[in-house]
Amino acid sequence: MSTDELISQIRKKNSFLCIGLDTDLSKIPPHLLEEADPIFSFNKAIVDATHHLCVAYKPNTAFYEACGIKGWEALAQTMEYINTKYPEILTIADAKRGDIGNTATQYARAFFEDLSFDAITVAPYMGRDSVEPFLKFSDKFTILLALTSNPGAFDFQTKRIEGKELYKQVLETALTYENSEQLMFVVGATKAEYLKQIRAIVPNNFLLVPGVGAQGGSLVEVCRYGLTKDIGLLINSSRGILYASKGKDFAAAAREQALQLQKAMAVEMDKI
Repeated sequence: MSTDELISQIRKKNSFLCIGLDTDLSKIPPHLLEEADPIFSFNKAIVDATHHLCVAYKPNTAFYEACGIKGWEALAQTMEYINTKYPEILTIADAKRGDIGNTATQYARAFFEDLSFDAITVAPYMGRDSVEPFLKFSDKFTILLALTSNPGAFDFQTKRIEGKELYKQVLETALTYENSEQLMFVVGATKAEYLKQIRAIVPNNFLLVPGVGAQGGSLVEVCRYGLTKDIGLLINSSRGILYASKGKDFAAAAREQALQLQKAMAVEMDKI
């Protein structure tokens, strides 16, 4: 997927919603546990109910890895279903990989080629040679962790080194990498007050923003500082949509939650 295709989809749907498919067997409706593949059954129902309201799906791979081979099979089946039935939707592997050289290349092949994801989250701690192997894949996005929404983010990300916060150095350095136009960055919604400074460094790159809703982030505040003329944001919501109901109406309840976010995003887009 190209950036232009993503922007076109955002404008068509009046939405920049990304739905996190963090499928937890302990939280899905109990009746689905009787299915042969409860994870895929849950994902399929969520996707069918919300695809017209979002522009991206983001499976967090930890939830699938925790279920062993059956989890990976469910992830592969989910990806095949989305890519076949809703190919216009961006797919993000929330895998937070971060190794160097050949290892990074193998991670990229696993997610970009075997599972056919459009994007992957990557930790930049090991530097250029842990990021550029992902950037060698054309029409794929690498989403670097920049300023995350968790409390522990302040342990390192905002520390000053030679007078400048580490997350700013990550942003500035990443722009020097080969094929940096394929970069996106993770910025937590609970750090909305930092977005103005972040936009001064990366005015055009898309930002993946988790933390709206369950983690307390404000959509309005994120949009105030983060929106660009081409939108430039993917706002992620996971638990608030996935687990809106534990009954047989779970997909309809998820659709309603996604619809409320989409409507709020349309209002923000009208302000541009």
